[in-house]
Amino acid sequence: MSLKNLINIDKLPLHVAIIMDGNGRWAKQRGLDRNMGHQEGVKAVREVIECAAELGIKYLTLYTFSKENWSRPDKEVAALMDLMAQSLNNETENLVKNKIRLRVIGDIERLAPGIKKKLQDTIELTSNLTGLNLIVALSYSSRWEIFQAAKKFAADLNNGLVSPEADNENIFANYLETAGIPDPELMIRTSGEMRISNFLLWQIAYSELYFTDILWPDFRKENFYEAILSYQKRERRFGKTSEQIKEKGGQNAE
Repeated sequence: MSLKNLINIDKLPLHVAIIMDGNGRWAKQRGLDRNMGHQEGVKAVREVIECAAELGIKYLTLYTFSKENWSRPDKEVAALMDLMAQSLNNETENLVKNKIRLRVIGDIERLAPGIKKKLQDTIELTSNLTGLNLIVALSYSSRWEIFQAAKKFAADLNNGLVSPEADNENIFANYLETAGIPDPELMIRTSGEMRISNFLLWQIAYSELYFTDILWPDFRKENFYEAILSYQKRERRFGKTSEQIKEKGGQNAE
């Protein structure tokens, strides 16, 4: 029996974020070039997107390429960019067919003009679709994001566009790359590493974290279902006590 049958559809996370880690190690274990691991990882991306859409999850963020990844060997970076271009060419039709809206967060100005244009074209093409919101973190780092947001926020504050007395924490979130996107309720990381790697540091303040030893190219639907089930077994308190959460739940039921 598939683990999907155990999932409570009424308690799905609205937003799932994934650090897709382990492509290089997957390839190394098999005596293959690292780029083969990245190519196999695309299969896992395709399956997880399909899985999230089938379940009815509204937002899925994938950590595809960090700003720090630019420091990898030129050959690997070039291969990753080629793979990105191929994926855009191959998958755009499927995005439209499945009503998936593509969004990108990160410093895309650093991308090659051809890839940047294809990304922008796909974003525009899917902008009115109403299914899964697929958010690709590309040339992204959270410290970069927060620093850029802080500069813009400070400028608006100095120019009188933001009131010092306002609820500035919520206003500040509108300056982030993820403005208008709900914070992830579940963050998954593959490959057994237990760190956040400069990913959505502001947004995952109260996310449930799920770590698995499975390398990303081997991650499939059943593994995704397992992460969802783990999330559904947890009590999300947001600083409150269990008693307060249960009391609120009882009140809501009434």
